Amino acid sequence: MRISDYIEQSFSNLWKKKLRTFLTTFGVVIGIGALVSMFAFGKGMQKNVTDTFEELELFNYLSVYNRSGSARDVVMPEDPDSPERAGRQSRPQERAERQNRLLDDDFIGELTKMEGVEWAFPEIRFPALIRFAEEEEFNLIQALPAHVCQAGYLKLRAGTFYKSDDENSLIISDSLLHRMKVKKPETVIGRDIEVSTLTVDFGLSNIPNIISFLRGTGLPFSKQSYAFKIVGVTERMGLGGPIPIRSNVIIPSGTSERMRKISLTSISDFFRSPQQTQGYSMVGVKLTSPKYVEPVKTHIEELGLETFAFVDQFGEITKAFIFMDMFLFAVGMIAIVVASLGIINTMVMSILERYKEIGIMKAIGASDADVKRIFLFESGVIGFLGGVFGLVLGWIVSTVINQVVNHFTTRQGVPRMEYFSFPWWLCLGAIAFSILVSLMAGIYPTVRAARVDPVIALRHD
Repeated sequence: MRISDYIEQSFSNLWKKKLRTFLTTFGVVIGIGALVSMFAFGKGMQKNVTDTFEELELFNYLSVYNRSGSARDVVMPEDPDSPERAGRQSRPQERAERQNRLLDDDFIGELTKMEGVEWAFPEIRFPALIRFAEEEEFNLIQALPAHVCQAGYLKLRAGTFYKSDDENSLIISDSLLHRMKVKKPETVIGRDIEVSTLTVDFGLSNIPNIISFLRGTGLPFSKQSYAFKIVGVTERMGLGGPIPIRSNVIIPSGTSERMRKISLTSISDFFRSPQQTQGYSMVGVKLTSPKYVEPVKTHIEELGLETFAFVDQFGEITKAFIFMDMFLFAVGMIAIVVASLGIINTMVMSILERYKEIGIMKAIGASDADVKRIFLFESGVIGFLGGVFGLVLGWIVSTVINQVVNHFTTRQGVPRMEYFSFPWWLCLGAIAFSILVSLMAGIYPTVRAARVDPVIALRHD
């Protein structure tokens, strides 16, 4: 028999038992639909993260910071007569120079001259009380140079960027305005806003004040207020470009230097003594291409500094997605196993009902292999139909869920996202996997059908 004959006979035999075939196939549809939807969700989330990293050029970004006197920078005393001392006399001095290296403007100037470095800037963030139109919000303010803001990475909903680093102007996010009961961002352009900062000293030289603060008899804080003008309103912030925007208010870096404030780039800033406040806590570096990440990291780390690269963090995120895919696959396989049991039951019932028919086929010359192929093709047809319609069902359910989730999230100011992704390999793989599972489920029934004794089958009533 030709393959087309097997397929035609399979459809004909399955059509004779429409309800049973429908129920069995529907079980496969449910299983494949669930598996496809879960995989599509995992791939959709991974695609969103990858696209965000690429769109915002986060693979080209480095953060540089001091080691803050970590254990590996501590120089232990050596025996003056030690034979190893002669070859390492200069190392303590080198370590001291590296540990004392400041993240200052000179260092930033050196970075910008390196091959592959597009620009570098100090990452400065500090807490402040924002007062506008009788509304107050406590928030973090981030200082950015004007050329970074104007590079086209931040998206404005209204207004413009500040033109220089010394303006008393700022850019505010629409999400912060929303919390301050401002519904139309364009109405705040050109209006004044007050920023109040706090200063505190947790250094060793301020121990008496710290003790009085802990006793509840005093506060080592002072408040300063500054007037700014709103020049621009950005979209909701989070990762706002090739630089991580972790604040809802952005001010010029030059203006920030003139303000008294608590730097809060990292938690270690709280414990820096006044002697350590020279220089910046962290410096951001924008590279022209991800290929320069490793060379620039190596050079910076040779200076005794630490680096953080989003490209390294992305590797950890990818591992997390692999584990998530494995979990979703395990959950989806539960439905597939149930569907397989349905296929086995359907095929065994078909054999019992067609017992005499099998005997006649063998009596007129059909081999065991021919009988096996007939029932395997029937199992394959069930798997093919289940895979195709399961893929359609998974796509429909995913689309509905995506629309419902976006309906609620967009009302909260979150940008619209595609939470499910259906790459071509997932679509073809779902159908192929469904056929494979159905063929495996049909192995036992086909072997049982091939073992039918034609003499006994012809006597079967």
